Amino acid sequence: MNAPPNTPLSPDEIERLAIRRARAKLGWYMHAAVYVVVNTFLFVMSTYGLRERHWAIYPALGWGVGLALHWVSVFLLGNGSGLRESMVQKERERLQRRRDGF
Repeated sequence: MNAPPNTPLSPDEIERLAIRRARAKLGWYMHAAVYVVVNTFLFVMSTYGLRERHWAIYPALGWGVGLALHWVSVFLLGNGSGLRESMVQKERERLQRRRDGF
């Protein structure tokens, strides 16, 4: 799937890429759903438990950072994202200029 830039993708390549992107997005949505369910449970335990402190904020913040990084990897830097593609294109151009002696 390492086609030269601006080369149209074949229908099979489009299908594989679409499936890969859909799986990545579905994985993030599942991650977010589990985050909400688990952290709601932890919040309830923290609020109505025996202790006076609200400790549930700590796992929510730590896991939230992981969820945010997962979002960035899927929606900003994932295969076919605009940012990733423009960075790859710039790197190709830089390497081409170096190869051509410029």
